[in-house]
Amino acid sequence: MTATTPAPPPVPTPRPIRTAATLVVLRDGSEGLEALMLRRAEKANDQNSGASVFPGGVLDAHDRHLHALCAGLDDATASARLAVPEGGLDFYAAAIRECFEEAGLLFANDAENLPVQLLDLPSGELATMRAAAEQGTDALLAMCRQRGWCLAGDRVVYFGHWLTPPGMPRRFDTRFFVALMPAGQEVQPDGRETVEHMWLRPADALDPARGLKLMNVTRRVLQQLDAFQRADEFMAHARQLREIPLNMPRLADGSEGRRAVNIEEPAYDEIGHLDPEGRGDARYALEPGVVTRLSDRVIRVVGNAGDNSYLVGGSDGWALIGPAPLDDALRAAAPGPVRWTVMAQTDWPDGSLDLGGATLQILKSGDAAPSFLLVEERMLFTGPDVVTTGKNDAIEWIAPSQGFIHRPS
Repeated sequence: MTATTPAPPPVPTPRPIRTAATLVVLRDGSEGLEALMLRRAEKANDQNSGASVFPGGVLDAHDRHLHALCAGLDDATASARLAVPEGGLDFYAAAIRECFEEAGLLFANDAENLPVQLLDLPSGELATMRAAAEQGTDALLAMCRQRGWCLAGDRVVYFGHWLTPPGMPRRFDTRFFVALMPAGQEVQPDGRETVEHMWLRPADALDPARGLKLMNVTRRVLQQLDAFQRADEFMAHARQLREIPLNMPRLADGSEGRRAVNIEEPAYDEIGHLDPEGRGDARYALEPGVVTRLSDRVIRVVGNAGDNSYLVGGSDGWALIGPAPLDDALRAAAPGPVRWTVMAQTDWPDGSLDLGGATLQILKSGDAAPSFLLVEERMLFTGPDVVTTGKNDAIEWIAPSQGFIHRPS
């Protein structure tokens, strides 16, 4: 019998969560949709050093000054789209600005409301413009006003919202946008933050044989893109999205080492319950013999067939819920005497069992195996044939006979 309660690793001192914007640029290649990837420069103490990323970066306090330059979109509309009270246009402006600084692409229209074609500029002028823009947002503002240009906010479409997991030394609250590669321009990495660019089909970027260093969020966006054959198909998909959920992965441990666990994975709810600070010591896979302390009142033991036995206890002793017989290993996992085997004792007075600060109620549904509710923690222990759906204020957690605890769907 193994345990999952070694001394937890120290939690890195958290830094403030920084707001950021990323712009995914798409085009159609000979074999279908391609995304622009930039390779970040190698830097010491940078968790994303050398990673292949999309253009983007943190919001600048001066990005709000760019509002007056944004065409086809105002702050009220942008804020409603991003579901924020105000300042939504800051994210659109930052996405456009960062793409220009890092990749040399500018989503802007000229005085005749036609897309700006930077390749038509005199030699050296673009480099001068980028150098000026990198000095600050106000330089980009002055540059556009001098030329009569407006930022093309209506060509940039919002489609994703990601928050770095708790426990990471640097956390970013990032909005993801997408746009089509502008005509009359070419990608030119800045050589400082980004040192190489690639146009890749999502499947090629994801292929382990290519050896790209991909952050979890970049990988997930590429997986989204991989479902589409053409760039305009993904643009149409992004435009019709109505509610865009926040995706916040959680760090957890397992046989593959520590990694980010995404919101749709079975372990996600349990990891958040056991490790809200992001230490990374919760598990993303259940292994036979593993003992997990789910709370002061509940311990889970995984059997050889992957089935769960639960020890539920209070001041008067512990009860065993599950298919496994009470053996020495289960007795050893309990902090106190195991006085009840619940599955074999279901004829309780008033349908409940008082363990001393832990009350189990028996719930029956037709011919299905009974379920048991731990009242104090609103945790429902279910058999293999029990399906629980819908909202029930008495139930906050489902503890299944196999798998992780999770919130009711």
